[in-house]
Amino acid sequence: MDAYARHNKIWPILQLVFRPWMSRKFGYTFDTLSPAIEGPVLLVPNHVTAWDPLLVSLSLPHKQIYFVASEHIFRLGVVTKLLNWTVGPIPRPKAGSGVETVKQCLRHLRAGHSICLFAEGEQSWDGLTAPIFPATGKLARSSGATLVTYRLEGGYLSLPRWGRKVRKGNVHGGPVGVYTPERLRAMTPQEINAAIQRDIFEDAAARERETKVPYRSRTAAESMERAVYLCPDCRKISTLRTKGDRVFCACGFSRRYTEFGCFDPPEPFETVAGWDRWQKERLAAGDFAHDANDALFSDGGVTLTRLWSDHRTEALGKGRLEQVPDRLRCAGRDFPLDAIDSMALVRNHILLLHDREGYYELRGPDGVCMKKYLDYRNARKER
Repeated sequence: MDAYARHNKIWPILQLVFRPWMSRKFGYTFDTLSPAIEGPVLLVPNHVTAWDPLLVSLSLPHKQIYFVASEHIFRLGVVTKLLNWTVGPIPRPKAGSGVETVKQCLRHLRAGHSICLFAEGEQSWDGLTAPIFPATGKLARSSGATLVTYRLEGGYLSLPRWGRKVRKGNVHGGPVGVYTPERLRAMTPQEINAAIQRDIFEDAAARERETKVPYRSRTAAESMERAVYLCPDCRKISTLRTKGDRVFCACGFSRRYTEFGCFDPPEPFETVAGWDRWQKERLAAGDFAHDANDALFSDGGVTLTRLWSDHRTEALGKGRLEQVPDRLRCAGRDFPLDAIDSMALVRNHILLLHDREGYYELRGPDGVCMKKYLDYRNARKER
């Protein structure tokens, strides 16, 4: 039995196993894709939780699908072997060129296999759908497959990227748009991108204002410091802490995070999205507490590893990760920001970067906010 035949036989078994579990875990309801759609499908959903592949898959009980997955899952030993045997994910490097990923996607689609691509590239930090990869429209147009857009609603408030536990509420998913190969050929890649962005866009806070569905948890705010790192009062970085439903700072700042995904009181920010937008602006302007002659911010216990294209790893050292104005420093190595081609986050505490010398992983202790390094680099790049 070849790999595709095996994956096709395993697919309905996975459906039976995960459907009741995901329904209970998330209060999940979903619409299914019409079985009348023939041929391969390129499925493009928004990305809000680590469980999205399982949630999305339930809408396609009759059509086995391959998922494009972050390259880091191909370095998990036995887990990687099990995933390859059961579902055969397509690897995509989080930082670096995605050319080989596109080639593999096209090979699958032209062979009649369906694939799912989370075109934002990573989970949402703030409940807003991020811009998709610019190459998505070109891939859809040239694939000869039917493009299906898909939107998950309520997922961010149920399990935000920075959170640890599911909050009891409602999550719903379902197809939004169906674009035949003929229709795609009549559109430009830019028009296809615009259609995808429109279809999958989700604003968790705006939807919650309409639905008013509570997402209850005794630990609603815990681990939010993975996402918000700049205190609105003292303007210091990485001084925020969380416990239960509160986020607070040693300077006296404190807010409650409610079951409706907003802060009480709502000033200066009502939502995580508002806070995140503000801290990025302050970071870009240099308007935060720091010593101009030293590191802007730093974290200890960070492990530096080099990643090779065949998924091998090479440990390079461990030490303090420092952000100075024009470079990152860790374990005796400097990474000039202007020489970094791309940078991305895996999970919450793993920073990946690709420069002219190679592909690297900076892994911080669990709970450390690595997002501020990515935000600073992006702010500098935009300037």
